Formats: sequence, C-alpha cells, structure tokens
Amino acid sequence: MNSTFLEAVAKDLLQKYGSNLSRIAVVFPNKRASLFMTEYLARLSDGPLWSPCYTTISDLFREKSELMVADPIKLVCDLYRSYTEITGKDETLDRFYGWGQLLLADFDDIDKNMADAHKVFANLRDIHELDDIDYLSPEQKNILKSFFHNFADDHLSKLKERFLSLWCNLEEIYRDFNQRLAAQGLAYEGALYRSVVESQADYEFDKYVFVGFNMLQQVEQRLFLTLKAQGKACFYWDFDHYYLANNEAGHYINGYLTQFPNELSVDDDTYYNNFSKPKDITYISSMTESAQAHYISQWISENHRIEAGAKTAIVLCDESLLQTVLHCLPEEVKSINITTGYPLSQSPVASFVLILLRLQTYGHVKNTDKYRLRDVAKILKHPYGRYISAGCLDLYMELQACNRYYPTRSQLALDQGLQLLFTDIDTLGDCHNQNIAQWLTAMLQYVGRKASQVNDPLTQESIFRMYTIINRLEGLITSGDLQVDKITFERLIAQLIQSTTVPFRGEPIEGIQIMGVLETRNLDFDHLLVLSASDNNMPKGVNDSSFIPYSIRKAYGLTTIDHKVAIYAYYFCRLLQRSQDITLTYNKATEDGQTGEMSRFMLQMMVESGHDIHHGILTPDQSVKQALSGSVIKTPDLMNKLHQLTQLSPTAINRYFYCPLTFYYNVVEGLKEPDETDEEMKDSRVFGLIFHRSAELIYQRLMQKSEVIKQADIDDLLNHREVIEMIVDQAFKEELFKVKDNSYTPEYNGLQLINRGVVISYLRKMLDIDSRLTPFRILGLENKVETTVKFDSTDGEREIKVLGFIDRLDEITDDDQQQRIRVIDYKTGMPARKKVEEIAELFSDADIHAKHTNYYLQALLYALIVSHSQELNQSELAVSPALMFIQNMSDEQYDPTLKLGDSLMVRATDYEDEFMDGLRLTLREIYDADIPFEPTKDQKRCANCIYSNLCKR
Repeated sequence: MNSTFLEAVAKDLLQKYGSNLSRIAVVFPNKRASLFMTEYLARLSDGPLWSPCYTTISDLFREKSELMVADPIKLVCDLYRSYTEITGKDETLDRFYGWGQLLLADFDDIDKNMADAHKVFANLRDIHELDDIDYLSPEQKNILKSFFHNFADDHLSKLKERFLSLWCNLEEIYRDFNQRLAAQGLAYEGALYRSVVESQADYEFDKYVFVGFNMLQQVEQRLFLTLKAQGKACFYWDFDHYYLANNEAGHYINGYLTQFPNELSVDDDTYYNNFSKPKDITYISSMTESAQAHYISQWISENHRIEAGAKTAIVLCDESLLQTVLHCLPEEVKSINITTGYPLSQSPVASFVLILLRLQTYGHVKNTDKYRLRDVAKILKHPYGRYISAGCLDLYMELQACNRYYPTRSQLALDQGLQLLFTDIDTLGDCHNQNIAQWLTAMLQYVGRKASQVNDPLTQESIFRMYTIINRLEGLITSGDLQVDKITFERLIAQLIQSTTVPFRGEPIEGIQIMGVLETRNLDFDHLLVLSASDNNMPKGVNDSSFIPYSIRKAYGLTTIDHKVAIYAYYFCRLLQRSQDITLTYNKATEDGQTGEMSRFMLQMMVESGHDIHHGILTPDQSVKQALSGSVIKTPDLMNKLHQLTQLSPTAINRYFYCPLTFYYNVVEGLKEPDETDEEMKDSRVFGLIFHRSAELIYQRLMQKSEVIKQADIDDLLNHREVIEMIVDQAFKEELFKVKDNSYTPEYNGLQLINRGVVISYLRKMLDIDSRLTPFRILGLENKVETTVKFDSTDGEREIKVLGFIDRLDEITDDDQQQRIRVIDYKTGMPARKKVEEIAELFSDADIHAKHTNYYLQALLYALIVSHSQELNQSELAVSPALMFIQNMSDEQYDPTLKLGDSLMVRATDYEDEFMDGLRLTLREIYDADIPFEPTKDQKRCANCIYSNLCKR
C-alpha cells in the first residue's frame, strides 16, 4: 500500500509548520485517528517534536460552551415535564418515554442543522390540517398507538384531533424544554452545538486542522466558516476520484471542496487515485453469521496477514459478532487491538443485575421474608455467586435437595455477602426504585471489591460500567427527575445495558486490528476482512424514524434517509480505496421468507468498479466441524462394558426399543438424565411419584385393619376428605420437599396447589372404582420382583437379571367367582390411542407412545414373574397384567386388565412363550458385537432428547 491518508497529513503538517505544532489543534471525527497521527508525526520528524493538541469535533463544541450535555435519561425526563405542563395532558412518563426519545432526536436534528424551529413547526401544523396522514410510517403509527391508547385505522378522525392537539404545542414544548435545560446549565447535543456557533466563542489555537470529515451538519459548517474567516482553519479531505463526482459516496465532499479547500492537491494520484488500482477482492457468502466468524482462522493464516500486524484489519458490520470473533482467532495471533467496545449485554454482569432485579421483585414473596427458589437458584448458580459468598453453591445444593421452594431470609442470609444479597429493601426507604438502585449499587460495590482480587480486567471494567449506570439512575431518582413505575425502571435498566459497551485498552498501533465500521474512519489497511456485509448491516440502521414528514425534513435541510445511505456509502468506499487485499462476507440465509443479500454497495462495485471480483461460498467444512450423527460400533472395550452389566430393568429394555443410541448413552455409559431444576418441570415429573406414594399410604392405612379391603372401609375414607388430604400432603413432603418431619407444613405454589387437587381427585376416583371390587385382598405394595433370563449370544449362553417394582399386587374375585391376581401399574398419563394386537408389537419401535407397548412389556414381564413366584402366588392363581390409567376411571365398567386386541389378558402365562422368545431375541441383539447402537429412525423423538448434543442428529 502507498502512503496512508494520515501519513500524508502528518507529512504535510511538518512541511508547512515544522516541528513545533503546539499551537495547532488537530480535529478528527473520532478519537482513534489521533493515536495513529502521533505515530506518523514521530516517525516522520527529523528531531524533537512539539505535538499538536488532538480533539474531536464533539469535544471541541463542548469545550466552547458553558453548558453540559445532559445524559439521555435526564433529557427525556425533562422533556416529559415540558410536555405535560404545556399540553396539560396526564400521560405517565412510562407511556411517554419511548415516544419522547424520538421527539428528542427530532429536536436535536433541528438544532444541528440550524433549521428555523418556528417555521418547521408551523409547517407541521399546516400539514396536519390535512385529512391525509398516510405519510406516517407503520413504525410511527405503532408508537402513536401506544401513546394515544386507542389508535386504529378506522378512527383516523379521532386520532387526528388528538394528534393536532400535540403538534400545535410543539414549538412551545421545544422552547420550554430548552429553557428548562439551560436553567440547569444543561443542553442536548444539538442545542449545545447551535449555541456555540451562534455565540462569539474564543478559539485560542493558531490553527484548527480538520481531518477526514465527510457529511457536515449545518452547525459544523458554520464552525468551519467561522474559523476559516479568522484564518484559523485548514482542511484535509479523504476521498478517491473513483467516487468523488458520480457516486453518492462522494456527494458531500465534492460539494465542500470549493468552500473548504483541501490542503493536499486533489490532483495528486498518490493520495486520491487508489480505488482503481489492482486489488484482490473476494466476496464470500455464508448461511450463518457464526460461520463467517469461524472463517477468520483460515483467512488470517494466509497471505502473510498475521505478519502484517496493524496493517491487517477485521471489520465487523455486525458488532455483536465480537465475542465469536475473539474465540475464533488462531493461537498464532499473539497481539490484537480491539477498537469496538465489548457489549455490556454479553458480559456476566448484565445477567447478574437482571437476575438481582428479578430476585427482589418477582422472586420475593410480597409482605413476607420468603423468596421463590427458582429466582434464588439463579443468583446462587451465577458465575458471580463466588464473589458474593463461598457458600453459594452449597446453599443451592441444600435448597435443591430439600425442594425448599420458599426459603426464608434467615435460611438464606448465612454470611455477610448473603445478608447483603437478601436484604429487605423495603426497610431502605419509601421509594421502591430508589431502594432497588441503592441495593444494586451496594451489590456491585461488594462484588467489585471481591473481583478486584482476580486478574480479570474485563470483569472488573464490566462491573464498573454497570455500577456507573445504576449509580446515575439512583441520582436521577433522588433528584426527582426519574419517576417511573418499577416495570419501566427495569425496562430502562435493560435498555441501558443493551446500549452500553465496555472499552478495550491496548496498544493501538500493534497487532491485528478489530473494529466496527465507524472506527475505520481516517484509517487505511493493507489486508481487510469485512464480516457480515449484508445489506441490512451495510448501510446500518437506515430508517426514517421521525415525526417530521420527509417533505418538511428535506425542505429545511434536516437529516433524511438519503443522507444516511450516502454516509455509509462513503464509509464503505473510503475503507476499501487504499487496500489491496479485500475479503467481504455476507449472510445469504433465508429468514421470514426473505433471502439475505450482499450490501448494495458491493453490488454497485461489481457493476461500476471494473475490478475482477472473486466469489466464494463458505461450505460446512470451512466452519467448525460438528460431530456427525451415526452408529456406535461395539468395539471390544464396549463389549466388555456390556458384559459387566449384571441387571436390566424393563425401562432400560424399553429405552433400547425407543432408541438404541440412548440405551448406549444411558445404560452402557451411565450418562444419566440430570435432575430437573426448573420448578414447573420438576413438579410435573414428581407428580406421578406423589400419586404412587399417596396410593401406597392409603392402602397401608386400610391394611392396618385387615388384608381384606371392605367397602365400608373405603366409603369411610371417601367420607373423610381431610384424611385423604393429609395423606397427599405427606406424599408431597416425602417426594417433593424431601422432608420426613411430621410437623413440617408444606408451602405450595400455584402449580403445586393445582397438582395437589388433581392427585386428591385421582385418588378418590381410584377408591371409587376399588369399592366396586370389594372385598379384595392386597398382597403387596411396591414389591420388588426379579428373574434371571438366559439367552444365546455370539459369545455363547449368557444370563442377566431383570428386575423392577410392582405398584400394587391384589387378589380379586371376578363376576364368575374366579379368583385371580392383578399386577397393577398406576399411570397418571393418557391411555393408549391404538390397540396392541400381537405380542410381537411389544418388541417393536413402532407406535410406542400410541399403543403404550413399553407399559405392556413391563406389566406382562412382572405378571410372569409373579406367576412363577412361590412367595407371591402360593395358590398358583391366574395372574393378570394391569395398567390403571387414573384419567380413564370414570367408566363404571372400567377394568385395568390389559387387552390383546379385544381379549382380556387374564392369564399372563398364556402369552409366556412368545413373550420370552421376543425378550431373548432383544437381549441377543443388544449383546451382538456385529450390531451397532444406532439412532432411532424417527427423528421426532430427537426433539427433546437430552443426548441430542452428543448425537448431533
């Protein structure tokens, strides 16, 4: 690459002003360029150098005003006060806030472009005298909908009436707002800029050198003219003849060159004719954003790009890719400089604060000292929990083990950090939002002190940034400027987190440069990788969100969508003009029916530039390779693990039919399902256990009188609902809350109360059905049964123990006075939708859920074990497998005995030979070294499979 733009400026300054530049102020659009300028001046100077003063255009304006730019929250709050006082409306700040931000942007634009506010607002009144409001965009209409409550397309006249009442007051609101701010020594940026150029400010430097500007707002042009008239201004423009005259990228600079002449010769091709020189340009399409980031490791390792150091830049059109980009840099990259800020929203402190907010609002049970476990668990498990207390995880494990859904403050506040965490914020003051802000700042201070002991600058800086946000909000609440409800306050915190970045500190002129588009202004690079250059990112954020119609904006020189596109066109072309090695990637994936496209500027360059542009596609093997789904071969080591299995349950065997690969992960490798931590999911999973335990406790109670269950005993129990409720509470204590103490009284949440009522209802149904069978005998509850199954394998005859537990074993007398034993398995789910016609279906993976063949296999296996048990079936009675679907027991003729087709399976041994043949064949297949463990062919089963990340199906 030839001389860079800043290098050319540095050389020219030294030639014109020598080595004493102390009376010169160099003004840039942003701060970054000054670091490179210092390097160039030092390198080009022949001896000692008095450096110039560096500033940005924004800082220059602020230095010349006695006013200060107020922060955005303060501005909207004061604008709201002006609005309510002028209009007399009683809209709340919560409703006004989003709309006020848009109005503030309009005021700012009016002042930066020095428009006559009286004329602009007069025209607004004129235009709103018309019946047509079609000029409003859908976005503007949506904002008005929320603001005016009942906006609808068929009520335009009513809207017009309210709309006009606002716009007729806009000029007065504008004036009152500016006066209100000025009285406090404050202003919004546009008003401050305007006040500077309309005053007689003193400019102390001999020369103000304006470097690398593009589109100038009217306040900036007025400043340039003032300093030029005083003989204090000179200008350095960065452009290329390729786009200067006939391209929107050069629209503004081309218009300024006469009024603000360039210090460098515009005819010098060394500086201004580089775009048309030979370049190696490649466009690469991708189906995902992350694939583009992963491509970095390949791109940067080629063409000596790492060795080029600071002459190599990775530009992020979508700055949210930063985290992925950092993880994709290869180890060979030893030094990087990050200009774009790290999004605060992607740092742990963001989730930390949002979880803290929830803990003290939704997580705290109102008017009690209790908290909801779900929200307590989130904060205790958070990575910053270790900064709060070393005992956070132990406390979490204890609460989970006991299912203590509503722990009290005394049970939680076990040390200093936890006492602060579980502070009763209502004791801090009368204002809820102020209490929250005060508590959050205290938490951040505490965590910040602990984190300072760890060498993690990003963590420390993130916590500090968050502290400044919350501290500022607390100040606004204290001063009375911010008066919103708690929902808006939480939303405001979330919004500020989203808009805040954490700056990186480093040596700017060393290492690979990683930056956003705006940070590239004035800088030149040999090697460029521009990521995510899709048309929705380049140009970025191009919209016309304003309440001032386009025609009026254009007439008074306010910013329009045309300006925004031209600005980004300049950024794009200027970035590429001196680079020789350029790669641009873009996303071509289809979302919401629309296919992603490359930037319009890329298309324009293909048509107009004359460059030979290469095209490529990021294929899957160019991104991170994913583990492939497939079979698990039964290697000798795996077969050894199988041989070490001494027992299987019917559940494990059914898992094999459902998906052999999950059988491998769960049974062979022992990768068990994690305990559910979500309260609702846990409650649903434990529901069946609670019913089973309740039924067991009920029949244990009935059996205290006799093994023979009589109708009078059941009726007596049904007539005493409180007894059933007491039994259910005991089951909840044991199965959900893990408490044996009889004095403990469960505290139920909403879902648990519903489940409790459902369990009671199901138990009453079961007792009602059972009363029709009386008298009958209970032979056992939760009986453990087992048998040894021998089968042929490729290694010879093998045997394995098959075992399980029977929910209930009873002996009944049928209508024909025949006695039989029932092996009953309680089921709280839905009954089968399809019939099981043959025993062979029990050993198939088809229609498992529709036919409940997995339940059939288990019940029939248990029934066969009982049939041959001398202990459980001394009289050698017929043993029937039964599934008692509690939801299906309303039928008076309900019989839980299994059916094969339409025939009751009264005697399990009638089906024994066929069943055992199927079981032995299944076991033989499991132990066959030549048959791999394969994933199920029904991929719908993979949707909620916990092993999907391993299988990558």
